Amino acid sequence: MNVEKVVTRNWGKPGQNTLAGYKQHGGYESLKKALELAPEAVLAEVKKSNLRGRGGAGFPTGLKWSFVPKDNPKPRYLAINADESEPGTAKDRFILENDPHSLLEGIAIACWALGAHTCYIYARGEFKYPSAVLDKAIAEATAAGIFGKKLLGRDFELNVYQVRGAGAYICGEETAMLESLEGKKGWPRLKPPFPAVSGLFGCPTVVNNVETIATLPAIFEKGAEWFAKLGTDKSGGTRLVTLSGVCNRPGTYEVSMQTTLKDLIFDEQFGQGMPHGRTVKAVIPGGSSAPVLTADEMGVALEFEAFKPLNSMAGSGGIIVMDDTCCMVRCLWRVTRFYAEESCGQCTPCREGMPWMTRLLRKIEEGRGEPKDLEALMQVATSIAPWPPIGLGNTICALGDAGALPVQSFVTKFKSEFEQHIAEHRCPYGDKPWGAFGEFQ
Repeated sequence: MNVEKVVTRNWGKPGQNTLAGYKQHGGYESLKKALELAPEAVLAEVKKSNLRGRGGAGFPTGLKWSFVPKDNPKPRYLAINADESEPGTAKDRFILENDPHSLLEGIAIACWALGAHTCYIYARGEFKYPSAVLDKAIAEATAAGIFGKKLLGRDFELNVYQVRGAGAYICGEETAMLESLEGKKGWPRLKPPFPAVSGLFGCPTVVNNVETIATLPAIFEKGAEWFAKLGTDKSGGTRLVTLSGVCNRPGTYEVSMQTTLKDLIFDEQFGQGMPHGRTVKAVIPGGSSAPVLTADEMGVALEFEAFKPLNSMAGSGGIIVMDDTCCMVRCLWRVTRFYAEESCGQCTPCREGMPWMTRLLRKIEEGRGEPKDLEALMQVATSIAPWPPIGLGNTICALGDAGALPVQSFVTKFKSEFEQHIAEHRCPYGDKPWGAFGEFQ
């Protein structure tokens, strides 16, 4: 399977994470091209490329930029979401480690188009090494005159700062991230107003994912039409996905939008199949918040629109494979406990519903479940978010959806397994070590 690389094309080349190494492979030449265009023309190119956000929602990037009001006299900001905390996802950190200047060049292009003179990169607190590499890259770009009072010699000031969070999952939500950047508790905001109108410090703000912005230099090097043709009608380019769970070669891969889940798991270029004797039972396709798919649904392509008929989502590209030895009740219990612990507690359905679902799942897994518990589990989940997924649930941010949708999809697609736990008063898969999760409370 031949995939034309975009984001990872220079990974592994000597010195690629330094300014000198980046320039050897054409670094910052795309910025020069973009600076020859008017900001409106840069925006038009991004729209033409069909670039969609790679953070999870898959919203068209150019359209998102166009929401910034032109007549607002306040300063404009670009905020980069590098708080990669969705379980099963590991891609943005590798961009920071291997090619940080691609992100910085993309930031410069975006800020030129938006008229933003300040950019904040909000990095996950645990990203010690990636953040160190990024800090060095920012210092190199500033010392070289790329950033600072003049943007590559243009009369356009641009300052870029990295801010590290404290490891809160909720700060991956864009408005909670903005609250944290302002020095406040990372609680999501009510919307509207949306960040494009009133974001950081009450000013127009665009929030984009690391991979989204790191893609811009390639778009302006080879053209928006080239990038659009790499993908599908509504999703341009390629995307990074993280393959984990039960497969022979887990890892982070750049794939085409036409690549299917089955290709990713079994192709020699990627996952190289399952361990001997194992078969695929289920796949989480977009990070732990994405509704689970069965083995029969592995033919779905890894582009954003393809998952809608399956009532799931491409999400952040965190693909988790479960084999025939995995207990679906136990897997769901782990997922739900994570969201119970990471809930900020602002919304009642999420604050009360997540621990409630966790308790019910523990009861079922430990052989103490009753038929009414399964009904209660679905009722609680549906009170947080509708099923099938039809939009926003009953909480301020999407964490409620993130915790409820896995419950609904697991129970819907593997109901017989939940019923077996209840009927036999035990886990039919036996006791297994909890691994890194430790004893569940």
